Amino acid sequence: MKLAVTKEALLEGLQRIQNVVSNRATLPVLSNALLEATESGLRLTTTDLEVGIRCSIEAKVEKPGSTTLPARRLAAIVRELPSSEVVIEIDSKNAASIRCGASYFKIYGLPQEEFPTFPTVGEPKSFTLKQSELRDGLRKTSYAISSDETRYVLNGILFSLSDNKLTLVATDGRRLALFDSDIEFPKSHERDFILPTKAVTELQRLLGEDGEVTISTSDNLASFELNGAFLASKLVEGNYPNYRQVIPAEAKERISLEREAFLNCVRRVSLLSSDKTSSVRLNFTKNNLDITANTPEVGEAKESMAINYRGKDISIAFNPEFLMDPLRNLPNDEVFLELIDEMSPGVLKIQSPFLYVIMPMRVSV
Repeated sequence: MKLAVTKEALLEGLQRIQNVVSNRATLPVLSNALLEATESGLRLTTTDLEVGIRCSIEAKVEKPGSTTLPARRLAAIVRELPSSEVVIEIDSKNAASIRCGASYFKIYGLPQEEFPTFPTVGEPKSFTLKQSELRDGLRKTSYAISSDETRYVLNGILFSLSDNKLTLVATDGRRLALFDSDIEFPKSHERDFILPTKAVTELQRLLGEDGEVTISTSDNLASFELNGAFLASKLVEGNYPNYRQVIPAEAKERISLEREAFLNCVRRVSLLSSDKTSSVRLNFTKNNLDITANTPEVGEAKESMAINYRGKDISIAFNPEFLMDPLRNLPNDEVFLELIDEMSPGVLKIQSPFLYVIMPMRVSV
């Protein structure tokens, strides 16, 4: 196997696939990237047996062939090479000679036969949507994914396809983020599936602002094809909880807030919230919001914001990180906080199909 490729193309390809590779791979070959050189170019593949990514790059192939090489080490080498043509030659023992300008490296790989079969979606149900739309939806929801491995069905994002609408949902039991997008697909394609956290992270790396993404699903797999890359992932097994029942039916107060100013106030006050209780209190009075934190052994903090509010006085406490997460990931200048009372969930909304439910914290005043 022998080929020539530009440093930039090779580095871009490796950066797209290398994050799937685990540093604690159970099989040595899972630390490697599969390189397949054909007349049409170079194809790069990585997998951890749960998630796989494949992409193709332009290359001048002198001698077709395939091998596997340590993905992160190869990327580190290519990153440091001068901006010039890179020549890669593989011998019969899967040793790779890498030449670029005055630089020369030799690294050892493993046979292509040891690399696992890339997952394929059999008899898929497919639909397309704008990359920017999916990217926006994942950004607005992915921070609410649970990291508690004992609640494995929450370790991912629910994709719900129904009535020509894609709904994305993430929750950890203490807060919930939901995003809706109108798309067209056949009635036969309606289904729910849970995409695991790692696949969500890799998909976010691949998504851009332009173009479309083709999503295909089968019983236990989902794939995403975009920008010359192909991501396939096993799905989380199990039934996602009924998320609709935790969304309050109606609110007694709806408060308009300037997103960035609100975020900055909460962030500053949270510096003096206790790591154990970790809460900030929002005190709404006529045309004013006081944000406070009080930790006896540390100190206290208070910020005041002028707001347009004429409802009843309400005092409610939230986890500051949970409160800041959507504020960091929403582009809107204005957000709306809907409240019932200090013991009921709060709902954060914007002027588009998105909502965020956050449970209050029970702390003494």
